[in-house]
Amino acid sequence: MSALSHLFDNNRKWADGIKADDPDFFESSATGQSPRYLWIGCADSRVPASQVVGLGPGELFVHRNVANMVIETDLNCLTVMRYAIDVLKVRDVLVVGHYGCGGVQAAYENTGNGELDHWLCHIREVQKRHHDELEAIADKGARLQRLCELNVITQVGNVCRTKIVQQAWQGGQSLAVHGLVYNLADGLLKNLNCTAEGATLVSRDLRE
Repeated sequence: MSALSHLFDNNRKWADGIKADDPDFFESSATGQSPRYLWIGCADSRVPASQVVGLGPGELFVHRNVANMVIETDLNCLTVMRYAIDVLKVRDVLVVGHYGCGGVQAAYENTGNGELDHWLCHIREVQKRHHDELEAIADKGARLQRLCELNVITQVGNVCRTKIVQQAWQGGQSLAVHGLVYNLADGLLKNLNCTAEGATLVSRDLRE
C-alpha cells in the first residue's frame, strides 16, 4: 500500500479542493451525469482528455484505446458508444488522435509487436490506402503525423457507419462526429474538418 500512498494523498487534496470551490459538487455528481461529449481517444498517458479541453468531472464521457481506434468487432468501444449516444444522449462524438502516437508508428514500421499486431493491422490498412500520399512526404516525422491524421479521419468514418450512429440519425437525434488531433509539442488541438452530421459526410475518406 505504501507504493500508492502518494496517490491517496493526491486524491484527498483534489477532493478537498473541489469541495472548497463547490461544497455540493460530489452530492450532485452522485445523482447522475449528462455529458455533452463522447471522447474516443488514445490511451497515451500524455493526453489527459478532460484537461485538454478544459472540462470537469461529468462533462466528458471517455473511451480510450491504443491509437484511438473504432473497430466493428470491439464490443468495449461499441458498448461505450451505445451508452453515450442512446442513454446519455451526447451531442458530439470527438475522435481524437495525437501526433507522436506510438501505435501509429508501430503500425507504420511493422517490425513485429506480438498480439498488438492484430490491433495495428487496421492502421496498416489506412497506410496502404493512402500509400502514394504518404510516400510523397519526404520527412518521416511529417509522414507519421499525416498518418495520424488519416487514421483519425478513417475512425470518424467508422463511427458514422456503426448501427448505433445510423440509428440515432434515422431517429432524428442531434449528433455530430468530429475528427481532431492533439499536438504533444504545444498542447493544442487541430480540427481536421471532417465533421459529419446526419447523412452528410464531409470528407471523401468517410465515404470510402
